[in-house]
This record gives sequence, structure tokens and C-alpha cells, in this order.
Amino acid sequence: MPLPEELLRLLRGKAPCFLSTLMADGSPQLTETWVDTDGENVVINTVVGYLKTRNVERDPRVAVAVQDPDNPFRYFQVRGRVVSMTTEGGAEHIEALSLKYTGQPYPWWGGRDQERVILTIAADRVSSQG
Repeated sequence: MPLPEELLRLLRGKAPCFLSTLMADGSPQLTETWVDTDGENVVINTVVGYLKTRNVERDPRVAVAVQDPDNPFRYFQVRGRVVSMTTEGGAEHIEALSLKYTGQPYPWWGGRDQERVILTIAADRVSSQG
């Protein structure tokens, strides 16, 4: 499903994003994260071995909420699935996200030995409010 132009605009900006994955027992797990797009999909950068990464390896179904930073009552919801996970370019991508969101190089909170992974999420359904 194509992403609406207004959602693409938010994904290219500094919009707050919340990623929901599924735990092994089916319960939701929610994480605030930086977000990006490749122009067709939602793109999220995380760390190999993190809970959200393990969850999508087991079950690729996710939901993403992207909030408009200029209007906290306006958001888009994307329900879809992770269609690609790659470590290739992960470190460079987190640096670009850090510059976008903070204007600074990425501080590598967990240490430079972390292996970054890029999650590409294809939308099955998109809705919005506000």
C-alpha cells in the first residue's frame, strides 16, 4: 500500500514514532524510536539482539504510530510487516537519523560495538487522525 504524501513528509522530518511489536505470548511491546522512509516504506534503525528485533524475527507484524510534532493530536498509524532486516549501512543510517533529529553525531549510548539493523516496514493499512 502506498504511503500518503503527508505521512511521507512526517517520516522525512523529526516526527516522534512509536513501534509496536508482538511478544511471544501475543502481547504488545511498544518502543519510541526515530523513523525514516525510503519513499515507499517506513524505515526504523535498531540494534541486533534488542527485544523489538527479536520480536520481528519471530513475527514480522508491527504497528507504527507517527505523531505530527506541530500538532500532537494528529498522527498516522501504519499496520504492516517487516519485509527486510539488514545490518548493511546500519551505522551510517543511525548517524543520519541522529543528525536529522538532534543535529549532532550519534552518541552511541550502548557503545560502538553495537550492531545496528535497519527494519523496512511495508504498509498493509494506513489510517490517520487529526
